[in-house]
Amino acid sequence: MTATLQTSAADTFRKAFRKSHTAAAYAPGRVEILGNHTDYNEGFVLSAAIDSGTYCLAARNGSGTCRLVAGNSMDQASFAADKPLPTPNHPWANYVIGVFAGLLPRAKATDGFDGLIVGDVPLGAGLSSSAALEISAGLALAQLYGLQPSALELARIGQRAEHEYVGVKCGLLDQISSIFGQPDHLVMTDFRSLDVTPVPLGKDAAFLMCRTHARHALVDGEYNARRKHCEEAAQHFAKVLAHPVLALRDVSWAEWEQHQGGMDPIAARRAAHPIGENERVLQGRECLAHGDLIAFGKLMYASHDSSRTYFENSCRELDAVVDAARGIPLILGARLSGGGFGGSAVALVHPRDVDPASRALQQGYARRISGPPCDIRPLRASAGARVLTIT
Repeated sequence: MTATLQTSAADTFRKAFRKSHTAAAYAPGRVEILGNHTDYNEGFVLSAAIDSGTYCLAARNGSGTCRLVAGNSMDQASFAADKPLPTPNHPWANYVIGVFAGLLPRAKATDGFDGLIVGDVPLGAGLSSSAALEISAGLALAQLYGLQPSALELARIGQRAEHEYVGVKCGLLDQISSIFGQPDHLVMTDFRSLDVTPVPLGKDAAFLMCRTHARHALVDGEYNARRKHCEEAAQHFAKVLAHPVLALRDVSWAEWEQHQGGMDPIAARRAAHPIGENERVLQGRECLAHGDLIAFGKLMYASHDSSRTYFENSCRELDAVVDAARGIPLILGARLSGGGFGGSAVALVHPRDVDPASRALQQGYARRISGPPCDIRPLRASAGARVLTIT
């Protein structure tokens, strides 16, 4: 995210509302490196904040109405400050309305605000433009109304906005990654304790973002259906295992193999994915600690295979990226990133190999998929969300 875009956003705010903003915040998107659909199963994830994100600029307006403008499209939405309800006509605005509703009980004032949202996270790319929107809005509005929610409180407010105002029963991965990102580090999150630990990437690791243009959409029920199957599986294992099972995090791969035959076959297959992913994340952390990127890359490939086979949240475009990567020696590992069902894949390379690996991957993808090319660019693990100084 550039200073130029921040300046442009300030100019757009003045044109839209005929005044200057008094609060501003920025939040990045995120890339998930290992740990797919493990967050709501109380497991482990390795993720990173990325170098694309969203600005939210705001100023109180003294009225009972909140006005929102999407700076990229200039679409406008409004809602009552004392009764923030979702709007069917402006789906993007519901993320902000939900965040405002989460902050409202803490605010002493009931007047509304004018807000502008602008960013450069590709929509539908699986890089969590939604979390970047929620967290940037949460930080800016908290600043505007004199509130100081903790980082985890803010993450939960964003999560609740998606649950109640958008209809996606997401975990906390996206919001936590956006808040806790650090340059050149992965974010290791334990989603039972919510302990967050930075994990150094090392100088020999770089990532490529591979955007397929297969639209990534989670509100059609596929995401929620898989979460429901995971919950059903956890209930089954709680009955058949001798030790406590609160979530799939408490089930080992060996236990899945031994006891999966006694449950619904679809739920068993879905459960296999987060169970295996938890073990891969812990192994991946050890690989990074020892600088073993070859082994880490193999875990990424195994993660994608599990998504494809057990969770069925991949698609032909994402499979094409990963299949092409397997035939390119410069690429150490690749997998889908995020909820799946479209969006982007992420590939691991050495920094010196970014350009030749990108070219080879584009060519390999084009041989497999006709249509829009796969957009590939380097991806840098970056700093997390922050309130911006008004100049």
